[in-house]
Amino acid sequence: MAYIQRAISDILKNRVKSSKCTLVVGARQVGKSTLIKHEFSEYNRANFDDRLVRMQAKEEPRLFFLNNPCPLFIDEVQKEGSVLEEIKQKVDESDERGQFLLSGSQRLELMKGISESLAGRVAVYELSGLSLREINGLRFNKHFIPTDGYLKERESELKTYDNIWEVIHKGSYPELYDIDRDWQEFYSSYVSTYLERDINELISTDSITFTKFLTAVAARTGEMLNYAHIASDIGVSEPTVKNWISILERTGIVYILQPYSASALNRAIKTPKIYFRDTGLACYLTRWLTADTLKNSAVAGNMFETFVISEILKSYTNEGKDYRFNVFYYRGKDKNASGENEIDLIIEEDGILYPVEIKMSGNPKANMGATNQVLDKIPDKKRGMGVILCLIDKKTYLRENLLALPIEYI
Repeated sequence: MAYIQRAISDILKNRVKSSKCTLVVGARQVGKSTLIKHEFSEYNRANFDDRLVRMQAKEEPRLFFLNNPCPLFIDEVQKEGSVLEEIKQKVDESDERGQFLLSGSQRLELMKGISESLAGRVAVYELSGLSLREINGLRFNKHFIPTDGYLKERESELKTYDNIWEVIHKGSYPELYDIDRDWQEFYSSYVSTYLERDINELISTDSITFTKFLTAVAARTGEMLNYAHIASDIGVSEPTVKNWISILERTGIVYILQPYSASALNRAIKTPKIYFRDTGLACYLTRWLTADTLKNSAVAGNMFETFVISEILKSYTNEGKDYRFNVFYYRGKDKNASGENEIDLIIEEDGILYPVEIKMSGNPKANMGATNQVLDKIPDKKRGMGVILCLIDKKTYLRENLLALPIEYI
C-alpha cells in the first residue's frame, strides 16, 4: 500500500522535537496512525483499541510503561483517559523532548482530559482527510487567504483539477486513494465501524435510529443548523439531537461554522451552519452513488460548498494552525434589501475581514459579492479583497475589490 505524503509531516516532526508530548486528533481513518508510524517509526506503540492494553494502562500503569517505554506512541488515547495523569508525571520528571506521541478520534472529550492533566505540556495538531493539494502531490502548504502575497505564491504551484466532481463524490479518506477500494463497501464498513467503536461508547440507542440521524444531518450539510427539524424527522427529542450533534462534532464527522458576531450587525442571524467534514461520507449516507448524478442533483450546490469549506479548513490544519477563531459566515438583513443576505465565509486575519462566496458556477457575476459591503459597518475592522471561489478557469477581477478564483487557488 503506497503512503501518501501528508502536508503536516514536517511541521509535526519539528514540533515533536521541541515538545515533551504531542497530540494528533482527527476522525477515524483520516490517517493518524499511518502518518505517525511512517514518520516516527522509532517510537514504541500501544493501541488503546485493544481492551487488554487499556486494562493494563488503567490497573497497572507502572507495568504498562515498563512494557511500553518512551519514546511511546499511544493510539486512541481518549479510550483510557486515566493514563494522562501518569504521562503528566513522567513529562514533569524529565526535560527530555519527544517522549510521547498521542492520537485520538474524540477531540472535545479528549481535550477535556488534556486540559485537566496536561495543560501547557502538550502540543495539539489536527489531521483531516486528504486535501486536494495532497491528492495531487503539491508541496505548497500555506493556509488560504486572498491577499496579493498568497495569490502570487500559490500561482507558483497551480495544477488544474479536471476531475473535481469525482473527488467530491469519492471523499478524502486515504484508503480510497491507496488501493482500488470499492466506494460503497468502504463507506458501509466505515459507518459500521464508527457506530460500533465510537458511538456505542458515547450514547445508548440502537444503530438504526442513529444511522437515520446521520443521514438526516448529511442531507442538511451546508445549511443552518435546525435541531427541531432533525428531531422531527427521526422521532427523537430536540435535546437528544443536540447531544448527538455534539458527538458528531467531537468525533470529527461534522464542523459547526459559527455566525460572525459584531454589535454593528444588529440584524444578523445567530444560528450556526453545519457541514460534513467528508463529502464522500455525506454522499454515501444520502445515496448519491455516482459523481455524475451528484453533479446534476438538487444538492450539488450544498455539496460543492461543503467541499470548499472543508478544503479551506484543511489548509489551516495542514499548516499546523487553529482555524476556529478565523472563519465565520454571515446571514442577515443589515444590508438595505428586502430579504436576507449571506456571505458564505468570512476569513478574519490581522483585523481584516475577507468575504468569500462559494458558487458552483463557471460564469461568476459581480453582484454575487453585493453583500460584502455590510462588513464596512464593523468598527476597527477593514474589509479585504472579496473572493468568489467557483468553477471559472482563470483568476478574474470582477471589481477592484472582488476577485473570481478557480478552486485550484485554495
